[in-house]
Amino acid sequence: MDAKELAYLHDLYVAPDWGERFAELLDESIALPEEGEVLYISAGTGGHALALLERASEDVQLVCTDEDAERLEIARAKADVMKLAERVKFRVAPMEETGFDAGRFDLVIAEASLTTPARLPQIFAEAARVATYDGLIALGTTTAASFGEFFSIYWEALDRAGLDQIATDVVSRFINEQPTISHLEEIAEQSGLKNIKTRTRIEEFRYDSGEDFLNSPFIAHFLLEKWLAPIPEIERRSAILREIAQLIDEERHHADFPLTYKATVITGRKR
Repeated sequence: MDAKELAYLHDLYVAPDWGERFAELLDESIALPEEGEVLYISAGTGGHALALLERASEDVQLVCTDEDAERLEIARAKADVMKLAERVKFRVAPMEETGFDAGRFDLVIAEASLTTPARLPQIFAEAARVATYDGLIALGTTTAASFGEFFSIYWEALDRAGLDQIATDVVSRFINEQPTISHLEEIAEQSGLKNIKTRTRIEEFRYDSGEDFLNSPFIAHFLLEKWLAPIPEIERRSAILREIAQLIDEERHHADFPLTYKATVITGRKR
């Protein structure tokens, strides 16, 4: 599947459900400036970023960055339709290196919910660097104890597929890399933030069967790609997926299979 197709899948299946849950938390956690510039790091296809701009003062300008050029093309088209094109700019850039001058933005938002947790310290540092002094910074991510139902099944699926020697290492890494709230707060403080606050909400998706879980575009193309990355062999991946589907059906006992996670937004102001 090419980048353009993945961008459309992101707009259809990630932004409207997964993304909206983080958008709600962000809306509850931030206040838009009366004037100045807002930077939205990892804006994706632009839905939440443009919604913020639409309700902001006319004196607010928006800059959206994303690592995927095709997603930003969709965001740019949305801005044209919403007649916001004159107030928003787009740039393809890594989350850790946006390329903007230090101290430029009055509000910096980073949507890091699908980002590898190891990148969070550098993302925080970049957000703090480009924010004005006393500017507000908000970052959304998942935190510890997310996806527990899946990781339990994943470990057993690896074991059944003959990968018992690596099962513990693979699954433990995904579990342990999830940041705790205290770890996030520590990173924020080290990045130069003050008045640090967090807001967390337990969210869940539900699936009718193992097949329904694996066929979900969000699961198949955005979460499983990351979780199966340590297993490069296509044949072994296929065997693992068969075991995952079977285990989900065994576990659920004719009930829905839940996938729960902790959506978290942390905010602070630049010291």
